[in-house]
Parts: sequence; structure tokens; C-alpha cells
Amino acid sequence: MVRDGDYVSDEAGRFQRAEGSDELLQRVLWKLSIPRGSFPLLPELGSQLFQLGRSKPAQRAALARQYVTQALSDEENLEITEVTLSEDGAIAVALTWQGETLSVTVQTGGIG
Repeated sequence: MVRDGDYVSDEAGRFQRAEGSDELLQRVLWKLSIPRGSFPLLPELGSQLFQLGRSKPAQRAALARQYVTQALSDEENLEITEVTLSEDGAIAVALTWQGETLSVTVQTGGIG
């Protein structure tokens, strides 16, 4: 498990493993945070969210949804129910997975 860029440890100091919906959320955050195409052997991994600042403000919300959908397209049983883009560059993603409502927030570093 990773939180705030660091591995999360358990009471014994070992790395904590994510399971179930926590595992899915870890994977979703990872995929949304990695710039698409940054791994040569896995060119489809990641998202294009880092490109939002290059688009016109009126297009950003639709593009954010498109980029999130593209990045998570290989996740089985995952439905993206809402993508919300804030002015400071945070992207809130509401999800449904196996009947469970989940959410993640990804910071793009501002979109100017």
C-alpha cells in the first residue's frame, strides 16, 4: 500500500498489503497519477491528465472524464460515475465497483 508517496507499514514495520476495494483504489490512483506513455514497455499505462493545462478551460472537464475513462478502461466491474475537476487541479473521481461506492482524488499540480 502507498499513501502520500510512501509505503504504508503495519504494526510490525512490514509493508502493508491492500486487498479488495483498497487494492482497487491503490491501482486506480497509480494509473491516474502516471503520465500515459511514460513506460516504454507499457505505453497504454497511465493517464493523460497531465495534459489538461494545455487545453482550453471550457474543454477541461470533458477531457478529464475522457482521460480518466481511458486510463481505467481495463479495470473489470468498475463504473466511473462522476469526474469533477476543481480550479486548483484536483480531480475527484466517483466510482462503483462490485456494488460498492468508492472515490479517489488525484492532484494534477494545478492547471493554470
